[in-house]
Amino acid sequence: MKSSQPYRAGQRLPLEDGVALRLSVNPRARRISIRIDARAGEAVAVAPSERRLPDAVAFARSRSDWIAERLAARPTGTALVPGATIPFRGGTAVLEATGGAGAARLIEDPDGVRIASGGEGEAFARRVVNLLKRLAHDTLTVRTQVHLNALGQRAVTLGINDPTSRWGSCSPMTRSIRYSWRVIMAPPEVLDYLAAHEVAHLVHADHSPAYWSVVRGLVGDHRPFRAWLRANGPALHAVGR
Repeated sequence: MKSSQPYRAGQRLPLEDGVALRLSVNPRARRISIRIDARAGEAVAVAPSERRLPDAVAFARSRSDWIAERLAARPTGTALVPGATIPFRGGTAVLEATGGAGAARLIEDPDGVRIASGGEGEAFARRVVNLLKRLAHDTLTVRTQVHLNALGQRAVTLGINDPTSRWGSCSPMTRSIRYSWRVIMAPPEVLDYLAAHEVAHLVHADHSPAYWSVVRGLVGDHRPFRAWLRANGPALHAVGR
């Protein structure tokens, strides 16, 4: 028998002015919400269950003007090319071509921070990203271990990836944590908050008051760090797009 459910997770629908809406189900969501996927250039309607997807679609259609404004205001990507300046650890780094095919390397001297790399075109950009991934992995490994020790937690499997909008995820069942490499571009205290945020999920898998109490015990007032990611995160996700 054919399902009467008109919508499904992953489905894309057109809104006004050619704006695309993607439907998503998150069982952990407490309410219907709309977020902007700057990387994909679309809005995402999130519902706690497929049964609530029609409500999510209706809500998105009622906010179509707001969605269009947010998509129009999303940051344009910074290409990873020689001469470009990208965010790095709360400051900036200039990309520099070295010629040849050497791997990218970080240079910090009185003239500032540079990332020098061989390769041309996509090969240059790929080497820069590979360096940023390695730096993110090394730094997050250290900060994750600090917070694991503080909570008396045993080791986890740590991975680095490039999600479209999220900064990290934690699976208490498999004791695995994954981070976006792009957080290496944020200030160190924001990166540290992210590590604390994910490690705290080993204690509480939700975002309950008890969970946030654990986060506060690790990094103090977490609200400025969350606000920084909300305000600056889209620009970091746009780098290299």
